[in-house]
Amino acid sequence: QVQLEESGGGSVQAGGSLRLSCAASGRGFSTYALGWFRQAPGKEREFVAAISLSGGMTYYADSVKGRFTISRDNAKNTVYLQMNSLKPEDTAVYYCAARWRILATTSYEYDYWGQGTQVTVSS
Repeated sequence: QVQLEESGGGSVQAGGSLRLSCAASGRGFSTYALGWFRQAPGKEREFVAAISLSGGMTYYADSVKGRFTISRDNAKNTVYLQMNSLKPEDTAVYYCAARWRILATTSYEYDYWGQGTQVTVSS
């Protein structure tokens, strides 16, 4: 089992950058595929990015491709989401999630979730 805690959210103007972190506690961090999701008010939770166990494979939603980068540091039990060229439509609560071994891009496939961190992008 793994516990997840996000940090790094905040308010930024359009075109700016933020880096989200998600620290994991518990055993076996390197055996979990990790993902970032987001949920805007009145909308369903949506996939943002995912990364494989070693970090060698990554997937991105089309809406963030080329602007966001997911990475992980298994020695620090942490996954990151570097967000550049932010847009107002990126405003949402961002969640990190973990599932055992197999990378996935749908929220129902993930077993463990953090509490979320708010990202607000103003125009």
